[in-house]
Amino acid sequence: FEMTAEKVGEDTVLSQIVNMVAEAQRSRAPIQRVADTVAGYFVPAVVLAAAITFVAWALFSPAEPRLAYALVNSVAVLIVACPCALGLATPMSIMVGVGRGAKEGVLIKEAQVLEILEEVDTIVVDKTGTLTEGRPKLTELVPAGDFSEEALLKSAAAVEQNSEHPLGRALVEGAREREIDLPKVGDFDSTTGGGVEGNVEGKRVLVGKKGFLEGNGIEGLSESDEKAEELQGEGRTVIYVAIDGAFAGLLAVADPIKESTEEAIKALHDLGIKVMMVTGDNEKTASAVAKKLNIDRVEAGVSPQDKNERVKALKKEGRKVAMAGDGINDAPALAEADVGIAMGTGTDVAIESAGVTLVKGDLRGILKAVQLSRRTMRNIRQNLFFAFFYNSVGIPIAAGVLVPFLGLAWLLNPMIAGAAMSMSSVSVIGNALRLRTVKLTK
Repeated sequence: FEMTAEKVGEDTVLSQIVNMVAEAQRSRAPIQRVADTVAGYFVPAVVLAAAITFVAWALFSPAEPRLAYALVNSVAVLIVACPCALGLATPMSIMVGVGRGAKEGVLIKEAQVLEILEEVDTIVVDKTGTLTEGRPKLTELVPAGDFSEEALLKSAAAVEQNSEHPLGRALVEGAREREIDLPKVGDFDSTTGGGVEGNVEGKRVLVGKKGFLEGNGIEGLSESDEKAEELQGEGRTVIYVAIDGAFAGLLAVADPIKESTEEAIKALHDLGIKVMMVTGDNEKTASAVAKKLNIDRVEAGVSPQDKNERVKALKKEGRKVAMAGDGINDAPALAEADVGIAMGTGTDVAIESAGVTLVKGDLRGILKAVQLSRRTMRNIRQNLFFAFFYNSVGIPIAAGVLVPFLGLAWLLNPMIAGAAMSMSSVSVIGNALRLRTVKLTK
């Protein structure tokens, strides 16, 4: 057994995850501006309250010595006031929430993502690698004319050697399983959302969608329409191949739906979130998958640029949109969405464009991310309530507002005020720590 370390130190995936989590924990959520704004006025307000308390007791104290009561009560006001609780309310919840997410395989890039994700009402998903395993397998070869199955697959797989697309990798793997030696490809070119082309053994080979081949002047594709529709109706993706200007045949690729996908989509529906599938696949294949998963809306045959436009259109409708994908062609849409969610099994470009990365590439991670966001924001609001409530009650009591009604026995001792101040911070920390054990899945 041999193991090779391809990266070490700061370049390892583990190190990058640790850095991402640390940066997210240090980042500030927009809701923290509320606490920061209040804190900016808080200290001057407390000093003013202490001064008013001193003057009021010095002039109107019901007991002697007045100056002693004035001094003790004004000091109690200064001690009991706790800007610490306000300051801790948001960052403590963010720190614990981000850490909990990492433990569940949900990596949050920035704190603001947690706040935005809480409001998401529409999730746009790609099909390949997001709803499906992302490990498609070649299932059928349908040569056209005088082309043989071996010639069809050999030429197509040779061109796809230079492609990062999962469907391309499926063709290469299929050729290797059939022990077909793949020649080198020259003059390789890729058309985003269309297909790839290159020179193989002196012949120009095109591999991709029907429209891609038609756009390059390939004729005779309609002869295979019936077979293509049959395969697409079974949920398979059909790839067209042309060799030296002639239609060479079809390749059918099947990508199994992840076991967890159906359960995750149902749970998202239960949370009131609509799921929309936007894919570059043809309509029949996409519809077959969507029907099985009970997806709300399907848009098929969408190019990477159009995916971006679909997300923009949803945002213009007033929706809060999260986009989940795993490929290079998903990166623009991931960046355009209110929240981009990348599958950890996807490309580096997709992960870099997203605000959330699901380490396991499991769609249930989206469910966990949404629930984590909602619980973290609820926790922050609870903390802010505790902090505001404590100060709004504690400061008047320390100032002696209860004395006229209940007597001097209700004066707040500065030592008790100090203990109360400490407990207010502890209560905020304790509430934030509850996020470590909160349940994120049903």
